[in-house]
Amino acid sequence: MEEIAAGPLLSGINTPDDLKKLDKSQLVQVCNELRQFIIDCVSVHGGHFGASLGVVELTVALHYVFNTPDDQLVWDVGHQAYGHKILTGRRKIFHTNRKYGGLSGFPKRGESEYDAFGVGHSSTSISAALGMAIASKYKGETHRKHIAVIGDGAMTAGLPFEALNHAGVSNADVLIILNDNNMSIDPNVGALKEYLTDITTSHTWNKLRDDVWKLLGKLPGKDAQKMASKIEASVKGVVSKSSNLFEALGLRYFGPIDGHNVTKLTETLQGLHDIPGPKLLHIKTVKGKGYDLAEQDQTLWHAPGTFDKITGKINKKIATVPEPPKYQDVFGHTILELAEKNPTIMGITPAMPSGCSLKIMMDAMPDRAIDVGIAEQHAVTVSAGMATQGLRVFCNIYSSFMQRAYDMVIHDVAIQKLPVVFCLDRAGLVGDDGPTHHGAYDIAYMRCIPNMIVSAPMNEAELRNLMFTAQLPEQKMPFVIRYPRGQGVMPQWRTAMEKVEIGTGRKICDGNEVAILTIGHPGNFAVSACRELATEDFYPAHYDMRFVKPLDEPMLHEIASRYNKIITVEDGTVVGGFGSAVLEFMAAHGYTPEVKMLGIPDRIVEHGKPEELHRECGYDAKAIADAVREMVKSGVVV
Repeated sequence: MEEIAAGPLLSGINTPDDLKKLDKSQLVQVCNELRQFIIDCVSVHGGHFGASLGVVELTVALHYVFNTPDDQLVWDVGHQAYGHKILTGRRKIFHTNRKYGGLSGFPKRGESEYDAFGVGHSSTSISAALGMAIASKYKGETHRKHIAVIGDGAMTAGLPFEALNHAGVSNADVLIILNDNNMSIDPNVGALKEYLTDITTSHTWNKLRDDVWKLLGKLPGKDAQKMASKIEASVKGVVSKSSNLFEALGLRYFGPIDGHNVTKLTETLQGLHDIPGPKLLHIKTVKGKGYDLAEQDQTLWHAPGTFDKITGKINKKIATVPEPPKYQDVFGHTILELAEKNPTIMGITPAMPSGCSLKIMMDAMPDRAIDVGIAEQHAVTVSAGMATQGLRVFCNIYSSFMQRAYDMVIHDVAIQKLPVVFCLDRAGLVGDDGPTHHGAYDIAYMRCIPNMIVSAPMNEAELRNLMFTAQLPEQKMPFVIRYPRGQGVMPQWRTAMEKVEIGTGRKICDGNEVAILTIGHPGNFAVSACRELATEDFYPAHYDMRFVKPLDEPMLHEIASRYNKIITVEDGTVVGGFGSAVLEFMAAHGYTPEVKMLGIPDRIVEHGKPEELHRECGYDAKAIADAVREMVKSGVVV
């Protein structure tokens, strides 16, 4: 991989100290060069795109005004931090971004001292920055500044409101920058979006804002602060809707201002630098700013893959034969197919309608498929509320995001035995997004909950069958269906749907040596391994268990009575996962086979292509075949 060339000013910036040596008049050119560098790099190497383009000016202004890394800057969410990484010593290796062994796609504390907090998921920045500010105050480090940059989509989660509520009474020196562009990955939803629009279009507030900043610009620091306080005190209550929300929580509100005017941003941040206490600056930006196609279709250009930067043509693999669909698309088409026949079906997603493909149903049945915003806890409990009224809700949440709603799964769904269907997309190792997004833990954290059914399909047909089963009237319990990111294995996937008996597995092939027990998509790795082993006269049996809870106990009794060497394979953590469940069964019934568990090890797995990570973690087809060979050669098999 070759380093991407930078413009004349950007090429001289290796740290924010280099940026500070420039005249303020040069910042516009720095922004232009930084934006072009991001376009050049992402077009060739892929990655997130529109979000970082939207905060180029803010990134430059922040590092120009504040003394990072001593002043601590937290980005929310991290895919808008490409410019930040480039300005903080990582430009020359930025082409390794999201590559195996390269830079993380998100800020990461272990990667740079400038990355104050790891931020792969959304909505954590205000709490983190507030915690840093409280700690600095306690330690007497009054010179340090603490800045949280949060997107308006991330504001729809519950955590930012909890943090705002605390910040307002903390008297901590924290600056919250609300990056308002009406977008997360898909367009934002909810009352907060409408509220911010009201602020932005309020002529009264805009005039007041301009007057305040004109006065601040003419006065020295302390006088400016006193004047700002007097002006704010005199007009509170006059502007009816503009500042009530944030100021009622005890934060001083400034804005909205143009987030693409680097000169104005710099002046504003310099003015705010010495104003103590909790405060919020509201900026208006455009996601994808500076690349016309990204501005026009902000969802498509959130992470488009590689593309021709001149024509905007996105590079896509041309299939010469029919290819399997993505699991998420099978979900999207199947839920619509089921909903057309079952009027009780509803779909819920927390801000991922395109990513999880619920948008297919949203377009066809807008009153029956709902995006609740980045609010996983609410998504689960609102699903529970619907279920009490006889609706069959498919609540689609990425596996790693479901962790944020765990209490609601237990308290609001499982204890009440409500038949909510949890479709956990992105289960297993997701690839380039890395450890914040890997769906490693859902098998372990779901199977320990009473009243819960936990399943995983090996292919597209099984996904359809499990979805069909989960919505049947006789199915009365919470039902988890987990499936991975990416393609399945069946080009002809529109199979007739059939009921699956809860807690039953399938024998894929019989054998006379080792038994391989798989759950979910890795069963296909085992099929490949068995095919390879057959050429060497190794013939392991293969069972697709389908359910982690309840386990197919008759099948396990059969396996334990025939084989004393067993391999379990899963794309979840081996600690407390599917293999653990099998071992628990064996121990409870007095069986003593030799069991080798393959899956995600008990450590944080970094980013890389899924096939690279499967190989690293030791549960790809080669690893399964090697495990069979090792077990066979280790002793006599009965």
